[in-house]
Amino acid sequence: MRKSANGITSLNSNTQFKKLYQRGSSSVTPSVVLYTKRNGLATNRVGITVSKKIGKAVVRNRAKRRLREVYKLNIKNLKCGFDFVMVARGRTATVPFSKLSADFLQAAKELGVTCDE
Repeated sequence: MRKSANGITSLNSNTQFKKLYQRGSSSVTPSVVLYTKRNGLATNRVGITVSKKIGKAVVRNRAKRRLREVYKLNIKNLKCGFDFVMVARGRTATVPFSKLSADFLQAAKELGVTCDE
């Protein structure tokens, strides 16, 4: 577990990601796939995955930055005590930011991890 400069705790081991993929719930939208699972902690943790299929390093890094920002801006809308893995899709780097944020919130709502329920 690693806490970044912006206060977001991240998943950083392959076993944490694998556990989430196997035992967690998932929701697919056109620009992002969201996996989530209860973690038994008082805080949320997040991991971001971007495949080489998305593009070269510049495009992958842009997709990661955008997903990180979407999570950071919407963290107040999420329940505590969950692990999240956000998987970039082909549109993640190019879709308008408002659509990316809406897709993330839609996926979170489908998984029942938003506070407004």
